Amino acid sequence: MLWDIDQTLVDLRGIGAAWYATALAEVAGVELRELPKFGGRTERAISADILASHGVEPTDDNVRKLWLALIAVSEDHAPTLSSNGRALPGAKDALNAFAAHGGVVQTLVTGNLPEISVHKLTAFDLHEHVDFEIGGYGSLSAHRPDLVPAAVGHASAKHGTDFAPTSVVVIGDTPDDVRAALDNGAVAVAVATGQFSAEELADTGAHTVLDDLSDLAAVHAAVLGGAD
Repeated sequence: MLWDIDQTLVDLRGIGAAWYATALAEVAGVELRELPKFGGRTERAISADILASHGVEPTDDNVRKLWLALIAVSEDHAPTLSSNGRALPGAKDALNAFAAHGGVVQTLVTGNLPEISVHKLTAFDLHEHVDFEIGGYGSLSAHRPDLVPAAVGHASAKHGTDFAPTSVVVIGDTPDDVRAALDNGAVAVAVATGQFSAEELADTGAHTVLDDLSDLAAVHAAVLGGAD
């Protein structure tokens, strides 16, 4: 299982913009004037756009400096994250339920950086059953579908087994999450807990669309079908 984080497991809207404002000021000495689209995109794509739109060449070096500043900001705010957002309905129960199901590996395909992923999930006690080591993160590529085979490859190497595409489930809240799954032959489960409606997610081609994760039976059926 490849979980998205923002608006799938947690709601921390507004945090990203505030963190980027601090990081950009530190790295480039400029005030954040505009933001690109965040939902469904990777940190590599977002960071490059922000730098370019503020007159800073988005070289690998400048992008990595921005990431280091973002990570430092997230570390500073980690102790208070839980007071600035919430775990979304059913998130903890779903993670716990699949952890108890033999053979299910839970990791991430997220636009976030690895360190920030840990901070966000730990703040809401959602980290226990997620294998952060094998995730596909936003530092890898500006193209979100690239993150899925990266995570599957890491999982295959760690567990000594080849995961067939149809055994891989991507769970997210944006059309980009759905396309990342479909482009790799994986199962796309969408949750309408972000800015996109259930109808919009269905139109993108998701195999299943859920209002949220609170109906555990429905989540189980979407991910495992008729499996016990």
